[in-house]
Amino acid sequence: MKLLPTPLAGVFVAETKAFQDNRGAFVRLFCESELAEAVGGRRIKQINHSRTAAVGAIRGLHYQQAPHAEMKMVRCLKGRVWDVALDLRQGSPTFLQWHAQELSPANALMLVIPEGCAHGFQALEPDSELLYLHTANYTPSVEGGVRFNDPALNVPWPLPAGDVSERDRNHPLLHKNFQGIAV
Repeated sequence: MKLLPTPLAGVFVAETKAFQDNRGAFVRLFCESELAEAVGGRRIKQINHSRTAAVGAIRGLHYQQAPHAEMKMVRCLKGRVWDVALDLRQGSPTFLQWHAQELSPANALMLVIPEGCAHGFQALEPDSELLYLHTANYTPSVEGGVRFNDPALNVPWPLPAGDVSERDRNHPLLHKNFQGIAV
């Protein structure tokens, strides 16, 4: 497992080598010591799994605010997704910049998204499944979101937006005076 930096401060891609033989394949999904540079002293507190049925469906962009801000580590277990991290951290050198990474079982990559960054993805194949490792429990009272098609961000989703939840369609646009979130 190897950590590769991205243009966003603190966002990494974890590259994992799959071992294959005539029986099938084996992939290490998480290793505390090999991810120590990114994870630090954080602990995994919640693991989630999602399945997105329709190609073009978008989920996100979601985050949690302090005191329940969370690091997320995201892998695609089935299908293929275009995964996006958006920097919302107040004072960050990469504030309001985003990084996208295609995730699939074939490339065995994991996106490591620190606190203060929003996360979203678009399904590129039907029935795409994601595994999420979180360093904080889900806390509805501090959840936030940014609209996936906010013109201030200009995220070029690879496919036309398909199935988008009412909640995600109605996240607020970023106000011109938005200073970011404290983490």
